[in-house]
Amino acid sequence: MTTIAPALAVRRAGWFTQTGQVLRRWLIVSIRQVWGPAMSLIQPVIWIVLFGQVFHALGALPQFGGAGYIDYLVPGILMMTVLYSGAWAGTGYIDDINSGVMDQYLTSPISRSAIITGQLVQQLIVGVAQSLVVLGIGALAGARYPGGAGGMLVALAVATVLAAIFCCASTGVALISRNQIALISLSQLIVLPATFLSTTMMPAALMPDWVQSVSRGNPMTWAVELGRGGLTGVYPDAAWWQLGGLVLLAALAFTWAVRSLRAYQRSI
Repeated sequence: MTTIAPALAVRRAGWFTQTGQVLRRWLIVSIRQVWGPAMSLIQPVIWIVLFGQVFHALGALPQFGGAGYIDYLVPGILMMTVLYSGAWAGTGYIDDINSGVMDQYLTSPISRSAIITGQLVQQLIVGVAQSLVVLGIGALAGARYPGGAGGMLVALAVATVLAAIFCCASTGVALISRNQIALISLSQLIVLPATFLSTTMMPAALMPDWVQSVSRGNPMTWAVELGRGGLTGVYPDAAWWQLGGLVLLAALAFTWAVRSLRAYQRSI
């Protein structure tokens, strides 16, 4: 008499477990290629040291509030660092597409949002580490943070939200274009104007009228002013609106990244 064994029930891992596995994989990649995040810190060091020294005299202008140019510059460099790192986040997906890893993801019983979230969390962890280094370099260069530890946490939190926006946007572009050159070119077209049409390096009162108008609606300006408010302890009047705008953009960018992954799956 033949006995038929009951079918083994296959238990699907929960969303957090799936996300944790994706995160673990990307963290291993970061450890094996640590030179990438490390090299990305060279540019902010150059900007803090060189710009801080070359434009040191500007700090005497009343528009800088008497705090000195290096104090004004460091929050901007902090946001620039996570902005540039986030803009490159999509390159990992293009590598996965070209190497076949993405196909393995898409044939696995794993949530599409877990794929996006796992890589996003890894990028944010790297961004926080880079931000701490930038604040440390700024302090060594002479910057002071009257806002204290709480203010620095606020600045790190704002930088993390800004990083999430650009990481997700870069992911969306990567999954649509599937081309490194297109992603890099588009990133350069966005990050440079976003930086120089903001209050990253110069107060709005010293900029042309049209640049002032553009900078008021620039998320980079929102992040820089919130970060500057945290480090100085003096927040802008529109702080809650700016924070709400950044969080909304982060939510929209994350949704777009997940939809882009699903669109990619339908196209293959």
